[in-house]
Amino acid sequence: MLALEDGTLVRGRGFGSEGIAEGELVFNTSMTGYVEALTDPSYAGQILMMTYPLIGNYGVSEEDFESEKVQVEGFVVRELCRRPSNWRSKKSLAELLEEQGIQGIEGVDTRMLTKRARVYGTMKSALAVFKPGDGPSEAELLKRAKEQPHITEIDLVDKVSIREPKFIDSGGGRELALLDCGVKRSILRQILRRGVSVWLLPFDYPPERIMELDPDGLFISNGPGDPARVHRTIETIRRLVGKMPIIGICLGHQLISLAMGAKTFKLKFGHRGSNQPVKDFETGRVFISSQNHGFAVDEKSLRGTGLEVTQINLNDRTIEGLRHRELPILCVQYHPEAGPGPHDTYFFFDEALRLLG
Repeated sequence: MLALEDGTLVRGRGFGSEGIAEGELVFNTSMTGYVEALTDPSYAGQILMMTYPLIGNYGVSEEDFESEKVQVEGFVVRELCRRPSNWRSKKSLAELLEEQGIQGIEGVDTRMLTKRARVYGTMKSALAVFKPGDGPSEAELLKRAKEQPHITEIDLVDKVSIREPKFIDSGGGRELALLDCGVKRSILRQILRRGVSVWLLPFDYPPERIMELDPDGLFISNGPGDPARVHRTIETIRRLVGKMPIIGICLGHQLISLAMGAKTFKLKFGHRGSNQPVKDFETGRVFISSQNHGFAVDEKSLRGTGLEVTQINLNDRTIEGLRHRELPILCVQYHPEAGPGPHDTYFFFDEALRLLG
């Protein structure tokens, strides 16, 4: 059973692990890339639903993982493929979720659930997978959906960040300090293949210790939850502004904006998928981008921050790119590394890393 905080309750067929998952129900419109999505740390605290109806048909390859494990709280699909066909596949999607203790449900009307989210906004939810006769009652599951904390009340970055510093050598001469708020492996690959080594650091690593590393720049990664709750990273950015180039992606974009004095707000249902159109003001070009976020920077709050808008989302006009008018600060809301998604915006890494000198 899947229960929403508005009283909606649907039944389907369970897969993965027995148990109960709680989290904000969000939808992703990508037709492929379910392995990357499941392992993206930005989905921590959320139950992920795919709008494409058939999921699991090409199985699971760990080469596609964006972190060391599945990060979602639960998974919702219209139809699960239990017998995948792909030479790269090592296991089925159901086997992956069962291995990692994650609950999944299939055979539900994902179109109806997606339309509810688009009309009423994302909702808290609870997903129960048990054998017939076991598990909670409908009333108990609805209660769990309603009474769990809202995503704006949960600190999630601490759950996905690295615990100890780690140096990843690219063999090149430049070094980047990367604050790990839930970084995807695809981001690291894009940086390393450009000859830049990475100091992978906990999200709350002290600014004075970052200065001791003497990096060529600071990178703030993607990650889950409400950016306004990540106080220690915001303060670190604030203290390092003007001392080194600063680059950010997704949550990192929001944290840089907050550190500079701007504000963020929660989107009605967020941007999650690989078909979001982004217009670049400098070139006039429109890029198709991969995105995964539920918050955005408030354009009206940019006054006095020194930040200027470089790109916007053509669907809802929200901010997609920012740069500082005087300081070497550059950030984007979308995921230029894709993983999954189109490669239109790989150029961001070349542009951003030029700031390092």
